[in-house]
Amino acid sequence: MFEVKTKLTRNEFEIVENLIFESEGMEHWNLYENFDDKGFWAQGVYDTEEEAIAGKAEFEGLVQVAEELKIAELEDKDWKESYKEHFKPWAIGELHWAPLWLKDEYELPAGHEAVWLDPGMAFGTGNHGTTRLCVEQLIAFKESGRDANMCRLTDAGCGSGILAISAAKLAFEQIVGFDIDGDAVRIAEENAKINGVSGIRFSVGGLEDGLSSEGADCLLANILANILVQNSKLLIESVAPGGWLILSGILGTEVEEVADHFCQTECWTNAQIDRLDEWASVRLEKAE
Repeated sequence: MFEVKTKLTRNEFEIVENLIFESEGMEHWNLYENFDDKGFWAQGVYDTEEEAIAGKAEFEGLVQVAEELKIAELEDKDWKESYKEHFKPWAIGELHWAPLWLKDEYELPAGHEAVWLDPGMAFGTGNHGTTRLCVEQLIAFKESGRDANMCRLTDAGCGSGILAISAAKLAFEQIVGFDIDGDAVRIAEENAKINGVSGIRFSVGGLEDGLSSEGADCLLANILANILVQNSKLLIESVAPGGWLILSGILGTEVEEVADHFCQTECWTNAQIDRLDEWASVRLEKAE
């Protein structure tokens, strides 16, 4: 087997992450963060050197990155084994993210839950800054005194399902997730099965298709900042009275502008900005 590999900046990581689900021929690629050097990497794995060369050319045709893509033989080393070198469990509060191959030996503290991740499912490690910010707000919502199993939660642009599945592990029961990419939704459904989660209603569609007129008690939108702003009216209308709108996928340099735009609608009792490295989120709490 042969790998094509390159180091990414955070911005490049975000772009390539979207391409994995939006472009045909990217099923050979995975992304991960190296916790030792805090670097982001893209890795494509192919059976033959010829396929690796073609995959490299296809990648370069879709996106330009600063670092050179390099091809190397894996030397009888399964690509998942290579991935394991960089994937370590992590946790926020009572919720853990751990690789599937540690399921039988990973020790969870009493009362804690785990989301099991399989890199072969294009699930990633879940440790991207935008994901962590959303999870922190999910936990804050639950700890605010709301009865999670009675609340309607929507994951807009669900991708591979990590936020919806995390919500299920936090005892949310009325969960909807949708994405414009049918392959991403299929992967989300398979990841839910891996985690023994049932009841999440995944569907293919955009914001106009997936958002409910009933309104969500907790609406997660981990989407690019420009899309959030363009669809602000629809997102605001899709939050139930007393509900939370959690916006992520936002660079720290953009977050003030995004927050100001949403706060022009005077329906919020609280607005909060949180930051993690280069990323930021906005939490908006709607009046009853």
